[in-house]
Amino acid sequence: MTMTDNDSSHAVWQISGGPASRAYAEVFLRHGVALIGPGDAGPWNPERDDDEFEGSFVRRFASEVNAGDVFLLRTGLATIAAIGLVAGDYLYVNAFDDVNGWDLQHARRVCWFRLPAEHAFGSAVFGANPPRCSRVWIEEVVDFAERFLKSPPTHWQTAPLPDLPAEQPPLDQIPGALEGIVAQAADLVPLLQDVQTFGEHPSEDELIAHFVVPFLRALGWPPERIAVQWRRIDVAVFRALPRTP
Repeated sequence: MTMTDNDSSHAVWQISGGPASRAYAEVFLRHGVALIGPGDAGPWNPERDDDEFEGSFVRRFASEVNAGDVFLLRTGLATIAAIGLVAGDYLYVNAFDDVNGWDLQHARRVCWFRLPAEHAFGSAVFGANPPRCSRVWIEEVVDFAERFLKSPPTHWQTAPLPDLPAEQPPLDQIPGALEGIVAQAADLVPLLQDVQTFGEHPSEDELIAHFVVPFLRALGWPPERIAVQWRRIDVAVFRALPRTP
C-alpha cells in the first residue's frame, strides 16, 4: 500500500462507531456528531496532560481535526457505515455522558451521509487493531473519500445539522435516599484525585465498586439483580431472576 502526499485537499480521519456489543454509530448519525472518550475527566484544553485522557486521542480529536476534514465512521476492522464532513470546532457536551455505557462528551459536529450499505475496503487499511480515532494516509482510503465528496448527491454536505440532545437539568434537591451516597462520593473524589495518596488514577472496576453499585443499591436494586462484568457489560441490572438478556 502506498501513502498519499500531505497536500490532499481534505484530511481524512477514521473514527470508531463502537464495538458490536455496545455500538454507538447510530447516535453519531442521529445527532450529527462524532464523539470520543473518555469524557468524565472534563473538557480538554491545551494546558491539560494526555495522561488525564488515557493518551493522545482526545487531544488530537480536539486540536488537530479541522472544520472541512473528512470523518469515516468505522464499524469494523476495515468497514465504514458513513462518511462525513466536520462542521465545527471541538465541543464538550455533557448530554453524551452515557452513550450505551460510554462517556463520550468530547464532540465535533459532523454532516454525515449514511452509505446505502457498509463499504468494506480490501485490506486492513486502518491497521490490525484500529484506534478509536486516527488520521488516514492510505491512498486507497483517501482517494475513496475524495471521489465520494465530488460525486452526487452533495446536498448533505451543507444540510442543516440536527439539534443536540438536551442536557438533563440538575436536581434542585437531592432525593433523601441518595443523600448518603452523594456525601460519600463528595468525600471520595478528592482522595481519588490525590496523586500523592493513590499514585495513579483508580481503575474502572474500582469506580464501579465505589460509585455505581452503591448508587444502584440506594435506588433500591437488590444485589442479586445487579451484575458486574456480565457478558462483558460493565454493570447490568435485571427486572427479575433468572438473569436473562
